[in-house]
Amino acid sequence: MGGQYRITGDKYPRMRPPRRRGRLVVVGIVSVAVLGVVGWGTLQLVDVFTGGGDKAAASAKAACAQGIKVKPSAAAAVVVLPKPAQITVNVFNATPRSGLAKQTADELAKRGFHIGEVGNASKEFDKKVAGTGLLLGPAASLKTSLPVLGTQLAAAQLRTDAARKGTDVDLVIGTAFKQLTAKTDADKALAVLNAPEPADATKKNGC
Repeated sequence: MGGQYRITGDKYPRMRPPRRRGRLVVVGIVSVAVLGVVGWGTLQLVDVFTGGGDKAAASAKAACAQGIKVKPSAAAAVVVLPKPAQITVNVFNATPRSGLAKQTADELAKRGFHIGEVGNASKEFDKKVAGTGLLLGPAASLKTSLPVLGTQLAAAQLRTDAARKGTDVDLVIGTAFKQLTAKTDADKALAVLNAPEPADATKKNGC
């Protein structure tokens, strides 16, 4: 252009609007975040419906290889039952018949139990136990010592005392008592108690 209107300098006016780079960056970050959340949620759903996927299967397979029985949904620690030699049993006679406490205590000792006190039952139980017997212990013995002792007198009642101290358990002989469970039957019951899984448990556990 000539005349009085001349363009000077090295900058020229642009005819297009400036780029909004900041908005594009924000949109990109949000998109990545959304995709990440969706992907994580999908993985969680897969784990729920497949039981943990390959990791769970690998763990179960490793456990089976070591001979460990694992339940697919088991989350709690396995309770280890004590052996008879680790259980101290006090034997008390609540019947009018004499000598039952000592006879029963001697038989339990032959079967591996540790014997504590032996004698007549207290007034609380004397001639008041109508069944074959009563197994009494602290609260912690309900799923440990008492079931093990219960294999020796299957029809006995199990009862706990929350205020009781120590780990000893009592066998109070009732009026219907004749003798302890036959040793062969007691041994079978004890074996089942220590290994409650069926014979084909390995198949059920994916081994």
